[in-house]
Amino acid sequence: MAPPFLTNLVPRKEQRAQARPLLEVLLSLTWVQWALFFSGWLAWSCDAIDFFSVSLVLTRLRDQFKESTHTITTAITLTLLFRSVGAVIFGILSDRFGRKWPMVANLVIVAILQLGGGFVNTFSQFLACRSLFGIGMGGIWGLAASTALENLPVEARGLASGVLQQGYAVGYLFAACMNLRLVPETAPTWRSLFWTGAGISLFAAIIRALLPESEVFLRAKAIEKSKGTTTGKKTRVFLKESGEMLKRHWILCIYAVLLMTGFNFLSHGSQDLYPTYLQQSKGLSANDATVATIIGNCGAIAGGTAAGYVSQYIGRRLTIVIFVCLIGAFIPLWILPSTFSSLAAGAFCIQFGVQGAWGVIPIQLSEMSPPAFRATFPGVAYQLGNMVSSAASQIEASALFLKFIFHP
Repeated sequence: MAPPFLTNLVPRKEQRAQARPLLEVLLSLTWVQWALFFSGWLAWSCDAIDFFSVSLVLTRLRDQFKESTHTITTAITLTLLFRSVGAVIFGILSDRFGRKWPMVANLVIVAILQLGGGFVNTFSQFLACRSLFGIGMGGIWGLAASTALENLPVEARGLASGVLQQGYAVGYLFAACMNLRLVPETAPTWRSLFWTGAGISLFAAIIRALLPESEVFLRAKAIEKSKGTTTGKKTRVFLKESGEMLKRHWILCIYAVLLMTGFNFLSHGSQDLYPTYLQQSKGLSANDATVATIIGNCGAIAGGTAAGYVSQYIGRRLTIVIFVCLIGAFIPLWILPSTFSSLAAGAFCIQFGVQGAWGVIPIQLSEMSPPAFRATFPGVAYQLGNMVSSAASQIEASALFLKFIFHP
């Protein structure tokens, strides 16, 4: 007989037997459900555009501020460190006051800070702006996931989770395309990428402002109102419930943070300095490095969507395990070749595995979250994992520096 940790990977048959066909579920969705999903997906895509703006123009930033690659990556580290602060602030606001307006405010703040990042003149100003940006950016993921997924039928959430998570890959892809065509053709160069990202984030805020509040949140609010709960009572109850949740689910909280630490090392380690790695270690041109990044993100989109769909049938955990194993199998193809075509193929395959495993995470965290904390719990767990893994880019930059010292 197989040990419990293996048998628990596969969902129970009775859980699958009651599920409706996926196509039937998708056809039954209302325009509001589709619109809310798109709003969450777009917000998460904006998050990627704004974050990877630094990674894609790192060599230009190095020339602009006359700093080393290792020093420039401090901006990435600080952004990741401060994201947990934003996750706590906006997660609590969302669970207390609704999904709509906290998300609108969050996107507007991100747009303002991203816009400001394009106007800085010194590296110290740039670091300060990216640190504040990290706080704003930290709230996006939890709000986007709850907005996009909580109003969908259970049968559609696996596929929707994969598509939602790959909004990040689409954002990275879009940022890479702008870096390929917009940045070299404009006088402000890297600044134009920041300004364009700010405009897209503001557009996402307008879209969310035009849509209604989450039905799930409104039903919960109606129940509270029927019980005669006042604002003061709500605050005390929320704080009490938060304490009770930590006491009752502390093991789950630790597990979620450790899980997201590993996943964030996985994603940031394979993405943040990849264009720089291709240029400095493999000798590719900036154009070819950007094209390889675009190809890798196509693999990410395919992997995340496929994993989300498969997870609906074989379970979330088993899907994650399978795609993580695929990553290990693809690593040689990712790092050993020296030609553009082979490296691009390796980028496609590795990101197919990385973002395939990631594609299940939004719904995995949402389903394991205590019901009253479905914006706070996933967002905080995700961003605490980001905080622990925030030095991934600097570790890689240091390794790259040492390589050139001992093997010039």
